[in-house]
Amino acid sequence: MAQRALPLPAARLGRAVRTAGAPTAVSGVVLLLPDGEPDSHRRPSPLSYAFQLPLARALARAGQEDGLAAHVVRYRCRGWNATDAHPAADAEWAVEEVVRRYGDVPVCLAGHGMGGRAALRAGGHAAVASVLAMAPWLPEGGAAGADGADGADGADGADGPEPVKHLLGRQVLLVHGTNDARTDPELSFRLAERAKKTNRDTCRFEVHSDGHALRQHRAEVTALAADFVCGSLFGRSYARPVADALAAPPPLGLRMPLAAGFGKSLRG
Repeated sequence: MAQRALPLPAARLGRAVRTAGAPTAVSGVVLLLPDGEPDSHRRPSPLSYAFQLPLARALARAGQEDGLAAHVVRYRCRGWNATDAHPAADAEWAVEEVVRRYGDVPVCLAGHGMGGRAALRAGGHAAVASVLAMAPWLPEGGAAGADGADGADGADGADGPEPVKHLLGRQVLLVHGTNDARTDPELSFRLAERAKKTNRDTCRFEVHSDGHALRQHRAEVTALAADFVCGSLFGRSYARPVADALAAPPPLGLRMPLAAGFGKSLRG
């Protein structure tokens, strides 16, 4: 007799990360989506969750005065799993949970690796104001056809490129290290190129010589993420490089180099 597969555990929001002195009321939420694996129904690695906590704390500090809360999403399992796209579904659930807990507040989906793809895929939810995809893992079918049209669903790259039309009306930022050996930077450029045709509020930064974890220039990447999250959720003025990247036509605004010292001397 075949053994029945056990149901996956429910997705969860990690404890809200907020700083002392922040307003009691939450005015915006950033959901951090961890990396994962292409195929696996195993429980997520605790390390993938822990990897997102420093960024969650940094973002909470940056948005303290505006009432920003940060949550790291705990997936049901660690795999994307082809057309099941479990992390994307969990991201959509997490947005719904934010609406239930906090009401009508703007949400930023900020994902790394597979979480970057989940953020992009779930970015069409009505409560999502912005999407931040860091070193996103994307299907090999990420190139557009001759007319630049989206594929049917882009679930695993076999049915066409990853969809982008649902991102219209959102602020979208992609960040990728040029030496990433795990996820192809060229695929994120191709997706950004297609997204820009539909949604002009799309830009992409390249972190020269950095790898998948973006450790070499972590301070600059964190400052860029904080600038984008606070600007897109609360209407703060973007730092000049971000504003320039959003305004520039492709490919200039999609291959913007992240300068050393970003966040210290480049604002204004």
